[in-house]
Amino acid sequence: MFHIAPRQDTITAAQRQRYRTIATSTLGHFTDFGAIATLSPLQRPVRLLGTALTVRIPHVDGSIIREALKLACPGDVLVIDVSGDQHRACWGEFRAYAALRKQLAGVVTNGAITDRDALSRLNLPTYAQMSSPLTTRALELEGEINTPVTIDGVTINPGDLVVGDDDGLFVIPPHRADTLADAAEHKQAQEEEKRNALAVEFPEWFR
Repeated sequence: MFHIAPRQDTITAAQRQRYRTIATSTLGHFTDFGAIATLSPLQRPVRLLGTALTVRIPHVDGSIIREALKLACPGDVLVIDVSGDQHRACWGEFRAYAALRKQLAGVVTNGAITDRDALSRLNLPTYAQMSSPLTTRALELEGEINTPVTIDGVTINPGDLVVGDDDGLFVIPPHRADTLADAAEHKQAQEEEKRNALAVEFPEWFR
């Protein structure tokens, strides 16, 4: 049985814009909540920014992912919780083509991916636990869309902002978006001043 809840558009366009240049490592100076450090991007450099469209699958059955792709909107990040099965790939090349067609911002899963070579050449930021030759099956047993999921101890609600770069991922709930952006923007401005001063003092470091 599938359970599909309404989508949640709780992050504003202005909030999303503020996070375009905020590094995950900057956010990591101010909060532990929301950090996901156990997943790796398939390619670097990488930048991911979008709102979470959450999916939960029951181990072997990945059928609900097809429904999630039908519901997806441009700028969504598909966040797939595999219910603990990290050895069976829930994501591969042709699902990635469907995601690109829907203009998704990226894909995050605490499970495995397959077709690593093909995925690594596509312009679709993808974070996963590992790669595997085993895949999920289309059994249509059950699954959930737009319900809370958990990855690396982080609860991700539909509509949360997902920020990713070479260092990892951060999930930002709407009620923390402005406060964290204020702190991160201030810190990055200070760091840029220090960087510019060092470039004047030690130009050979920045050639």
